[in-house]
Amino acid sequence: MKRTNASTLAGFILLGFSDQPHLEMVLLLVISIIYILTLMGNTTIILVSYFNPKLHTPMYFFLSNLSFLDLCFTTSIVPQMLWNLKGPDKTISYTGCVIQLFVALGLGSTECILLTVMAYDRFSAICRPLHYGVIMHPKLLRQLAALAWISGFVESTVQTILVFQLPLCSHHMMDDFMCEEPALIKIACVNTTFLENELSIASVLYVVIPLGLILVSYGCIVRTVLKIKSAEGRRKAFGTCGSHLIVVVLFFGTLTSIYIQPKSKYTQNYSKFLTLFYTVVTPSLNPLIYTLRNKEVKWALRRLVGRDSN
Repeated sequence: MKRTNASTLAGFILLGFSDQPHLEMVLLLVISIIYILTLMGNTTIILVSYFNPKLHTPMYFFLSNLSFLDLCFTTSIVPQMLWNLKGPDKTISYTGCVIQLFVALGLGSTECILLTVMAYDRFSAICRPLHYGVIMHPKLLRQLAALAWISGFVESTVQTILVFQLPLCSHHMMDDFMCEEPALIKIACVNTTFLENELSIASVLYVVIPLGLILVSYGCIVRTVLKIKSAEGRRKAFGTCGSHLIVVVLFFGTLTSIYIQPKSKYTQNYSKFLTLFYTVVTPSLNPLIYTLRNKEVKWALRRLVGRDSN
């Protein structure tokens, strides 16, 4: 197949679901609604955590980071997706594709680390309650948050540079609705074994290891909680972890299905729906999960709404 470097400057064609026009119209409506809910929900979490002094705790510090991350993550993907869904133009510029891959990959990697940090926070709160205030001091919170953000974008920088050094096929058509690394690798006109192996290593570092650390943390949490004699105490302890655990299952469940499972296991359209779920649906569910399962957030939200109405 013909190779070209210069032609990619004109941009890429994101095929998405272009072979199913009726589905595109449905997705346009559904994703638009979900995107609005994502913006509203995550902005609300940030405002509630900022304006309510009772929520100035490590857990809500990291939750605010997660909400800000989700706002940026969906905004880096959804507007371009909606533009492509609404009409026959399915293109994205070369620069736009570079930026989208860099930002989305950086934020996705950051979320993996941030969810791990949040698991450590829950571990410290439940397994070491007497030392929690000493362990999770403000300086450490800022350092852990910085670690998540910096490591995520270091990974993104490396991956983006490696991908866009590949000679790409002249048709530059990607069977996806966003610029993802696997989709870009597929249209390369050279042997991509090295890059695929490098992607596998990155998946281990940013998906498998963080997930393993989260599971170890929750294993320790469960063991500690089961030692609590009071049923009310056990319920309260599990309640503080429930929201985070649900978010972990949703995010890592779809992520491992896309990046870890053998690609032959799913049809291409099924893989697209999985990607849609973790890029569009999951960020909209996070505020809902934390709000419905957390009395502190619901109380703070009612207080904030009451203050605005007065």
